[in-house]
Amino acid sequence: MPVHRPEQRHPHSPYPTGLLLTLVLTLALLVLAAQPSSARDGGTGAPPRGSAYMGIGVVSHDGTDGAPAGTLATQTEGVDVSSHQGNVAWSTLWSSGVKWAYVKATEGTYYTNPYFAQQYNGSYDVGMIRGAYHFATPDTTNGATQADYFVDHGGGWSRDGRTLPGVLDIEWNPYGDACFGKSASAMVTWIRDFVNRYKARTGRDAVIYTATSWWKQCTGNSGAFATANPLWIARYATAVGELPAGWSYHTMWQYTSTGPTVGDHNRFNGALDRVVALANG
Repeated sequence: MPVHRPEQRHPHSPYPTGLLLTLVLTLALLVLAAQPSSARDGGTGAPPRGSAYMGIGVVSHDGTDGAPAGTLATQTEGVDVSSHQGNVAWSTLWSSGVKWAYVKATEGTYYTNPYFAQQYNGSYDVGMIRGAYHFATPDTTNGATQADYFVDHGGGWSRDGRTLPGVLDIEWNPYGDACFGKSASAMVTWIRDFVNRYKARTGRDAVIYTATSWWKQCTGNSGAFATANPLWIARYATAVGELPAGWSYHTMWQYTSTGPTVGDHNRFNGALDRVVALANG
């Protein structure tokens, strides 16, 4: 004959022990879910690793100051994209006058863009000249290691007239300290290690994407790279403004994050034949 065993209860609770434990766990989960993301990530408010993109810190640090006016100089429209744009309508962009594009390939040594093939090949297929960029995280691994990771995951180069040299996206750290915890001299060393390894692997000098205010803060306004590495400057304003030390002109300018179809729009400082010349090296 089966023996009935009464449910055990905590001596100070009217509920069975198992039910009490379930109630406590449920309440804890509800409290956690109700917390803002900044509380769940330790109060930093940082996005998840891998989610950074070109220009992620521009608006919050430099703000915006209008849109560029028409210019007498010939410039060529371009865009930059990452996984945030998903599958891009390249034919729409091409029809609107966009002739070149850069696609995020990698970040650190832990992330590759899941939309890279659609974005990199799709831009090429509609006729654009395109290239790849790497979002630098100098706090995770050294520059040479990240350059290798970039080249091995989409950041290579070929002299086909349609492939631009790779870009080092070096800007504010969205995951923590703006300068990735590095002194100015250590940051210059990190960048040098990256661009030197990239050139050794591809034969090309990497383009450096940055903002003047970040460059001043985190490299001490180093002029060490101006003679070899083309400058892609970020400034959302009516004019490019002050450039980092050493560079007397910019090659590309990211001037907005609110463009049509794709937010991040850029101007190449020259006609389309100059874009081709950069591609050919």
